[in-house]
Amino acid sequence: MKRLFILATPFLFVGIRAHAETIDCKNASDQATLNQCADLDYQAADKKLNETYSKLLKKVSPQGKPRLQRAERAWVAYRDAQCEFQTSSPTSYSAQPMIHLYCLSRLTEAQTKLLDEQLHCAEGDIGCGQQ
Repeated sequence: MKRLFILATPFLFVGIRAHAETIDCKNASDQATLNQCADLDYQAADKKLNETYSKLLKKVSPQGKPRLQRAERAWVAYRDAQCEFQTSSPTSYSAQPMIHLYCLSRLTEAQTKLLDEQLHCAEGDIGCGQQ
């Protein structure tokens, strides 16, 4: 059953994005809309993360690039596992997708902040990674 949900999810999100302009997330009152709004929040957070990561990847030294890539892959695995753990339940419930997406958003925003700090660190800052 879980596998079917994962396969169906991309199709759901395509529909969500297509109708994003009609969703009033500030006044959402039903769970389906709340789930859609959580997806929109996550998509925005993920987009910003990818933009920040791409900028940092261009900036780091040749020696730092594979380390950054390895760290980011490890972070994605951590984020996914952490959110899976936080939202796991013996039975599914209607708010589960929303809670899972908010977890993804929260951790993604925190990682974006960390990468942005690396992107804008002062020259000579030895705690700033492979700049």
